[in-house]
Amino acid sequence: MADAAIYLRAGREKSVLTRHPWIFASAIDHIEGEPGHGDTVLVFDSNKKFLAKAAYSPSSQIRARVWTLIQADEIDRSFLEQRINASIERRAGLKESENTDALRLIYGEADGIPGLVVDQYASTLVMQLLSAGSEKFRSEIIEILAEQLKPEQIYERSDVEIRLLEGMQPREGLAWGKKKNHAIQISENGLKYLVDVTEGQKTGFYVDQRRNRQKVFELAKDKQVLNCFCYTGGFTLNALAGGATNVTSVDSSGPALEQLKQNVSLNGLDETKSEIIEGDVFTLLRKFRDQARSFDLIVLDPPKFAPTISQAEKASRAYKDINLLAIKLLKPGGLLVTFSCSGGVSRDLFQKIVAGAALDANTDLRIIDQLSQSPDHPVLTSFPESFYLKGLICQK
Repeated sequence: MADAAIYLRAGREKSVLTRHPWIFASAIDHIEGEPGHGDTVLVFDSNKKFLAKAAYSPSSQIRARVWTLIQADEIDRSFLEQRINASIERRAGLKESENTDALRLIYGEADGIPGLVVDQYASTLVMQLLSAGSEKFRSEIIEILAEQLKPEQIYERSDVEIRLLEGMQPREGLAWGKKKNHAIQISENGLKYLVDVTEGQKTGFYVDQRRNRQKVFELAKDKQVLNCFCYTGGFTLNALAGGATNVTSVDSSGPALEQLKQNVSLNGLDETKSEIIEGDVFTLLRKFRDQARSFDLIVLDPPKFAPTISQAEKASRAYKDINLLAIKLLKPGGLLVTFSCSGGVSRDLFQKIVAGAALDANTDLRIIDQLSQSPDHPVLTSFPESFYLKGLICQK
């Protein structure tokens, strides 16, 4: 219903005026019309001044996501095509400069297409529709991607919990083209990876860690390395290729570890230098501590402990525990490469957590570098939520 409108409470228009794309239910005074799921609505301030056009989501606390601040814009296929083309164009040259054929092409709100994520793995596109607005235009999005990029297949991985908050059921499966083998081979910085787009975490691979994997490659020479929450071995492969004397990789997922073994073999790396252990990382690190094991380089890339700020306190304890255990396993002069991908944990908070872990370990720890997400995951200045991956390289 194009003529439906939402009116904000007095003083609640500031976020829209500062170009933030989310409008929360608590900011809305009243609604005119009966907008449906994903319908485009006009947004006005309390004085009936036009602010934006947005996608309406009746089930979510994020009640509307801004498409545009220009009243003349029509939110249709042509609009989406322009936004998608602009997003792809912004990444022109990145495949060559990043030395990869795996890239995030569309990053939701940061690219002006709220709720749409598209990753490219060689000739396969993996799509996630995470908002009511992107879901409304599902058919058009698929058509545009197929026309513009000519992939062999478009696979949908809209199988995440956030869809439930948007009043949508998870969905996963082939969206366009002919289904290929579930394991797709990609390349990155001279290494090859098998990516399972059907069962793998996120869309199958962590393309956001590309530059950080390269950093581990540069640090690993002649070091004993421990890679925690290793998944399919991105940091493991780079450590082995970078000249590590040995790499111990731990994760709770058996299938991920099987794919890690395949990736080691695929690259012709020395399997005798690769120790792979399945189990709970917290438990295994305590076991290593009790066995008096130690390492020159430890990578901590845990899952998202705090998706929202409300969960930050509980997550902080988990981050502190895992970093404390790792610091105790580091040799003097050893390096800790530690990450948080939790949106609810700021960079400042994460640094305080690591500092607290060092204090509890009764040791000095020096930050020698700060890491972030790769450039195909741009941070929109008006949308700080698009910055989520925080990393530190610390020396004991």
